[in-house]
Amino acid sequence: MTLKQPVAEPQETGPETIQRVLSSYQLGEKLRRLRMRKKIGLVDLGKHTGLSPSLLSQLENGKLVPTLPTLARIAMVFDVGLEHFFAGRRERGLFAVVRKGERMRFPDRPDSPSPAYWFEVLAFSAQEKSMQAYLAEFEPRAPGQVQDHVHEGAEFLLVLDGTLALRYEGEETELKAGDSVYFDASHPHAYRSAGEEKARAVVVTTPPRL
Repeated sequence: MTLKQPVAEPQETGPETIQRVLSSYQLGEKLRRLRMRKKIGLVDLGKHTGLSPSLLSQLENGKLVPTLPTLARIAMVFDVGLEHFFAGRRERGLFAVVRKGERMRFPDRPDSPSPAYWFEVLAFSAQEKSMQAYLAEFEPRAPGQVQDHVHEGAEFLLVLDGTLALRYEGEETELKAGDSVYFDASHPHAYRSAGEEKARAVVVTTPPRL
């Protein structure tokens, strides 16, 4: 089976991703509410914090993302902890959307000259997750060309395309599109595409049971 190559879409850069994630905390709006509650003008707040009124205005309007030292200065003036700026997101149920073009692609090992697989983090914007989800793309490899690895917790894998060979405790099992597997990830395991084309799968990992 010949897999269709996905059409390349503009990718969000690292700084853009960081900007978007931090913007979700509405730091500027929380700063403005603190200032208005205390009835302090930008000029007076600047005198207390050592920050310019122009900088404070840009922070409130979301044009700049404050650094932690800057937030610490502001927090001390208003007698609040840093957690004040990062709290309040869980008043509603946890709900985090990641658009296709926002995901970033990583190799299995940062220093690998020829990665055995690539992965994209599917829920990086969600906080306090009880699981990790990835979209993985596996390169065609011979059995001896992939290394076993282990990690705590359980792992679930659903094959989307191609034929995936999963080696678990030394025994290899072939999985085709639509097949799934659940296993204890603290035992040695490795993956490879067993066909001539790449294989793709959704991989979900969970923390160990306490």
